[in-house]
Amino acid sequence: MTTAQQLDDRYGRTRRRRAPWIVLIAVAALLVGAFGWSIVTTQMNAVDADDLGYDLVDEHSVTVRFQVTGVQGKDVACVVEALDEEFGVVGWKVVEIPAGDTHSQAVSATVPTVSEATTGLVNSCWVA
Repeated sequence: MTTAQQLDDRYGRTRRRRAPWIVLIAVAALLVGAFGWSIVTTQMNAVDADDLGYDLVDEHSVTVRFQVTGVQGKDVACVVEALDEEFGVVGWKVVEIPAGDTHSQAVSATVPTVSEATTGLVNSCWVA
């Protein structure tokens, strides 16, 4: 036994194993890559809707104007709601917007209501 081996045995020094660290780093890199890819694909299908205004047509309908921005070349669906003065939902409608050639589209939708509405808005949108 050499002097170096005797000293290693005496003081409890052992050879470092690199294989577990390499595997751990590879797994961590794969997880970071998968997480990054999921964020990219989620953002590619993100749809944003901005309310432009509303018109109270009568006691039983409201027209909501909004702009949809996001996915180009794919159909989009949005939930449009009519609310009363206590912010209760008095009517809603799913509006399907066909794919367009532009990045954003202005849309107008008339929502039937069960009682008089005081406002109208877009609740959410998604790629259909």
